[in-house]
Amino acid sequence: MKLNWFFLTLFYSGLSPKAPGTIGTLVSLPIGVAILIFLGPQTLFLLTLLITLIAIKSIDRYEAHSGIHDNQKIVIDELAGMWFALSIAPGVMFSLNDLSVWGNGIAVQILLSFIFFRIYDIKKPSIIGRIDRNTKGGWGVMGDDIIAGFAAGISSALVWQLILKLSAF
Repeated sequence: MKLNWFFLTLFYSGLSPKAPGTIGTLVSLPIGVAILIFLGPQTLFLLTLLITLIAIKSIDRYEAHSGIHDNQKIVIDELAGMWFALSIAPGVMFSLNDLSVWGNGIAVQILLSFIFFRIYDIKKPSIIGRIDRNTKGGWGVMGDDIIAGFAAGISSALVWQLILKLSAF
């Protein structure tokens, strides 16, 4: 059970007394960026799918054992959402040196992905909120963050495209 708790709390980052979701997202961000740099967006996407499926089963077991739905200390869902956002925007393989070049948009899109993901995860607009309220078990815990991650990735890519269009004028 300790290994499961280590996984669900994302290396115990979910045990933070303040803003465990944000802390979990911050822990997942550099790991996701490293995977993008060394293995590419397709690998990040597939790893996220795998972790999501494992997390759903683990959360189902945790909830059956504890009787607690969507414990705030469980932040593996933040990792899945953040990694889905990163696999969409910037969505390209890049090197560590590319992060320091502002004009290519990689660092901007990573930052925007984080910001949009936290906004969507906290505010829970539209279908994100419905999934959070109406879906039980592991699918409910993971589902809203998965959709928030996709929305964040698309939003950050669109904002970057808007910045490019406006800077052309």
